[in-house]
Amino acid sequence: MPEQKFYVNGASVSVDLPDDMPLLWALRDELGVRGPKYGCGIGVCHACTSHLDGQEILACVTPVSEVVDKEVTTIEGLADGDVLHPVQQAWIDEDVSQCGYCQPGQIMAAVALLKRTPDPTDEDIDTIENVCRCGTYPRIRRAIKAAAKAMSER
Repeated sequence: MPEQKFYVNGASVSVDLPDDMPLLWALRDELGVRGPKYGCGIGVCHACTSHLDGQEILACVTPVSEVVDKEVTTIEGLADGDVLHPVQQAWIDEDVSQCGYCQPGQIMAAVALLKRTPDPTDEDIDTIENVCRCGTYPRIRRAIKAAAKAMSER
């Protein structure tokens, strides 16, 4: 199997996996990164949302060969030491999580949205396609708006 070298949350990693192995399995099974979740495996639920060189990706449908020499960021890489990313803090402040399964992907999607659109409207927030079976969408919306405000005041 080919050696795949890339970065995860700032650390250089190397895995021996086939080129077409989904990144999600490299992260979870080979590297022990548990934030991105398996939900559907076909890029519909977005529970696996991560970032690749700062852009939102779905790790369940991204082949590991596409991340070679690039930076993968997962929920574990958002905080700056003990200081949470503003989106993570807003999630806590707004008590967003219920079961919590989808929340790492939700947070990663929100971070990507705020990078593209620093002051999102409801319509902008509605473009996030991550599925939350618990239905915490109103709290997600409040958290994204709170995070946007906090980020603009930094």
